[in-house]
Amino acid sequence: MKNEQIYMQPESSSDRNRTYTVQEIAEILNVSVRTAYNLCEKTNNFKVVRVGKCVRVNRLSFDKWLSDCDMADK
Repeated sequence: MKNEQIYMQPESSSDRNRTYTVQEIAEILNVSVRTAYNLCEKTNNFKVVRVGKCVRVNRLSFDKWLSDCDMADK
């Protein structure tokens, strides 16, 4: 059996951007970067991934959390 590597190119740019940076979270929430980092450190409400010193937030889980927050305000 021959080992084959398959490379699948993402279909769109949205597929490639499956995460937010903390800077992007800060901009979305209109808060400081420090406040966004604090939120990412303390939350269990959305998925946060740490890769070395980089922090990335799962886009789908964050968007769902934010949407649920908006619904709670209504």
